[in-house]
Amino acid sequence: MSLPTITPEDARRRLADGSAVLVDIREPAEHARENIAGARLAPLSKLAPGQLGDGKTAVIFHCQSGNRTNANAAQLSACAPGEAFVLAGGLNAWKAAGNATKLDRRQPIEMQRQVQIAAGSLVVIGLLLAVLVNPWFAALSAFVGSGLMFAGISGWCGMAKVLAVMPWNRVAA
Repeated sequence: MSLPTITPEDARRRLADGSAVLVDIREPAEHARENIAGARLAPLSKLAPGQLGDGKTAVIFHCQSGNRTNANAAQLSACAPGEAFVLAGGLNAWKAAGNATKLDRRQPIEMQRQVQIAAGSLVVIGLLLAVLVNPWFAALSAFVGSGLMFAGISGWCGMAKVLAVMPWNRVAA
């Protein structure tokens, strides 16, 4: 099942006239870093059927790019008792259309970017150590590459799990 999409312009108009509410399905850390003013945070991982909306006001779901909302349209549809939409292109399209967001650079960057930075750093360090110290350090790069392949295939990323518990990723309740 898929939900109909709504353009950022139409969403902004419906939010302004009160005929819709905006629901951010991203995780709290993502929302804390950057969000659309007035968007209600309801993480996908915690959503339950019938939880959102009054059945009279439309619900517009958004994520970062639109992929997460589209991939989980059936679950999202069950959470909104009335009319529901997906914001086409998500937060990225909202910004591209010239709409404002609230950005807090003191909050952690997205987990995917943190994994990319950490994995890339470990690969480069492993290769440098292999060239400068001992060829066996190339195993570090191989280990990280294998972990990334496993994460892509299985959907479970050990590095993201470790990074998630780091002090800089703790969002105040």
